[in-house]
Amino acid sequence: MPRYRISDQPISRLAVWARRIALFALPAAVLAIIIVRSGMLEIVPALATFAGALVLAVAAIVLALAAFVVIWKDGIAGAGAAFSAVAIGIVLLAYPAYFAYKAYKLPEISDITTDPIDPPRFEAIARLRTRETNPANYAGLYAAEQQRIAYPDVEALEVSSNAQQTYDAAVAIITKRKWLIVDARPPQAGRRDGRIEAVAYTPIMGFRDDVVVRVRTTRDGARLDVRSASRYGRHDFGTNASRVVSLTSDIDDLLDAQAIEKRPKPTQKAKAGQAQAKGQPAKR
Repeated sequence: MPRYRISDQPISRLAVWARRIALFALPAAVLAIIIVRSGMLEIVPALATFAGALVLAVAAIVLALAAFVVIWKDGIAGAGAAFSAVAIGIVLLAYPAYFAYKAYKLPEISDITTDPIDPPRFEAIARLRTRETNPANYAGLYAAEQQRIAYPDVEALEVSSNAQQTYDAAVAIITKRKWLIVDARPPQAGRRDGRIEAVAYTPIMGFRDDVVVRVRTTRDGARLDVRSASRYGRHDFGTNASRVVSLTSDIDDLLDAQAIEKRPKPTQKAKAGQAQAKGQPAKR
């Protein structure tokens, strides 16, 4: 017959419950993230579920710390269960703690644009917003002043490429990023600006942020303005500003690469002339 070894050393019930609560909080948080990313339910219940999971994570850590005190005083088992509860709780709380720090450091704004005076407007996306979401209209000059102080690198992109080339580059970068393009209208000289409206998603939670790109013809080429706004919440934790800067940078890099490709390659005679000008023998 198999023999079962029964330990006489009692186990801390606080440690056991701390681990149980932590193990329950983990799938609850994952489920909330899945609901938000998939859009199966409204965002408010999903966020409430996620907040509940964080509360359980805090409770698990508190119980685990109390268990450590009991284990140390009474010399009972359960340290492993308490350590696992603390580890799971820290994993769950690390991401919100990071954003709490950013919320402390950054202004409470959720609408970023490269042109606060004449911001690109949401048209097609405005019809997707409901009463529960943030307004589609720009927040105003007060938000613009906060943006200027916190994010001085958010600027319009002015290029020597024409409006159509700039528009095509913007569409290519947005498509590469797998954003959902809601509306896209190419520029028409003397008639209308080019504009792209798209929905972007945050990396982990998958929150939907709305983006509009406007391309205007200028005397020297084209000007591209971007507006990125969170659909929910008064604080974007710097996400929209980071998105605008990276988008304009990627579009600028693509236009530069295209301009280099279109440059005529030097002929053999031109290469020979350059070599002679440098005092080197021409290659034959």
